[in-house]
Amino acid sequence: MKALLSSKPVLWFLFLFNLVVAAAAPFVVDGSQGVMTAVGMGVVSLGAGLSLLKGRGQGQGRQA
Repeated sequence: MKALLSSKPVLWFLFLFNLVVAAAAPFVVDGSQGVMTAVGMGVVSLGAGLSLLKGRGQGQGRQA
């Protein structure tokens, strides 16, 4: 399961999907629930984005 979650296509999906939902949530859901949804989805998006950046630095060292 860890290998699936750390694959680049899955990380890109998590990053982009959660970023879009985080941006739209305050306008779709009213009140504090919309804000909390945006914060939660933003945290997931940020984590996926950081994993993509971390993997980018490691991948360049392997190529000859």
